[in-house]
Amino acid sequence: MDEIAPEYDVIVLGTGLTECILSGVLSVKGKKVLHIDRNDHYGGEAASVNLETLFKKYGNFQEGSKPWEKYGRPADWNIDLVPKLLMSSGELTNILVSTDVTRYLEFKQVAGSYVQQGAASKATVAKVPSDAAEALRSPLMGIFEKRRMKSFIEWVGTFDAADASTHKGLDLSSVSMKDVYDKFGLETGTRDFIGHAMALYLDDSYLTAVGKAPEAIERIRLYGNSVARYGKSPYIYPLYGLGELPQGFARLSAIYGGTYMLNTSVDEVLYEGSKAVGIKATMGGIEPEMKFETKAKFILGDPSYFPQKVKVVGHVLKAICVLKHPLAGTGDADSAQLIIPQSQVGRKNDIYIACISSAHNVCPKGYYIAIVSTIAETSANHHLELQPGLERLGQIEEQFLGPPIPLYEPLEDGSKDNIFISKSYDATSHFETTTDDVQDIYKRATGEELKVEGLREGLQVSEE
Repeated sequence: MDEIAPEYDVIVLGTGLTECILSGVLSVKGKKVLHIDRNDHYGGEAASVNLETLFKKYGNFQEGSKPWEKYGRPADWNIDLVPKLLMSSGELTNILVSTDVTRYLEFKQVAGSYVQQGAASKATVAKVPSDAAEALRSPLMGIFEKRRMKSFIEWVGTFDAADASTHKGLDLSSVSMKDVYDKFGLETGTRDFIGHAMALYLDDSYLTAVGKAPEAIERIRLYGNSVARYGKSPYIYPLYGLGELPQGFARLSAIYGGTYMLNTSVDEVLYEGSKAVGIKATMGGIEPEMKFETKAKFILGDPSYFPQKVKVVGHVLKAICVLKHPLAGTGDADSAQLIIPQSQVGRKNDIYIACISSAHNVCPKGYYIAIVSTIAETSANHHLELQPGLERLGQIEEQFLGPPIPLYEPLEDGSKDNIFISKSYDATSHFETTTDDVQDIYKRATGEELKVEGLREGLQVSEE
């Protein structure tokens, strides 16, 4: 097979979203890319699957029965194994637009971004206010707090890190975000939803980090800008599911000369001294199997290809649920993100709910897919850890609850052996942490910052 060259700039192992973004970007920037996956489908851990596959993956049926048949054709379902939404002005959207992957995809707005205050029967679910007018209407705050929040959001809109006259008299190099909130007199509950549902921090350590307030303010501003871009919410989602994203990047990479090979297992990583310089691999699914060897300047891959080079840093808990109704408290929205900040339910980690529906061509009309996820904090009773999220769903038709999913991180940064490994997908229901990983790997592997052009028009977002 002549398309296997003797040498590439980079070999990418696994077609998860992180890997596909990197191979697409590297191809556009003129690198010669070979992209391999041992599976026969794109997406890796982040694939979209049909309903029959989901039943079989989680064992939710007895041999001989076909429970998926009562939900229509399995092929009408595209269910993400990793639920993620895109910020409409976020870095992944920048990458999609600047690389033109958007020509292969159509997006639809996610109808709302919500946050929970309180727990159990006392819980309030409300839209996350994104501008001063919404702050004044929000049920999350009392009348005086609404005014303080309005003042805060207006200030964020005028803030300029380089202009001290916009800093409210604060020395931002020596204060923390807590000091900024104190300046505006914001209550704990308000700080909670600003930090977790707008700035999208995973925990409260950002509050006390000295000198990091400008970063937090920029994250809040990104949230507001993303809402303003299309209205309703800051999030968009590709029609037919996230499985469309890696395939879009595969097409992009192919246009720029990249080579994709599915059904291909890596038999050996080749080294010269301590540096990885290539692979030996076998392509299956054809007769006879094809064995080949090729070299590369560096190798990128997901953790499953390098079990000796990664460590487990936690576990994601996830329940994929089929519903026949929208999430309560969202005004019958056809899609939503709901964040339950950890402090509201006595946890150390937030609980995320991503809900989409037939509006996104991922299930038949009348159905909704809701995925509840969080980071495990105990070694047992995992369904109880997800309970505050499951309580928000109302009646559940089907629930797929697998074992805890290990979260892997690389042991080293890749500079010693030329192998750059991505992190596992976390429990968040947005892509901001994934694009952080993409940028980090790109910089470590190439020595350059990943710069993408600013947003251009060219992102198709359907209104209905």
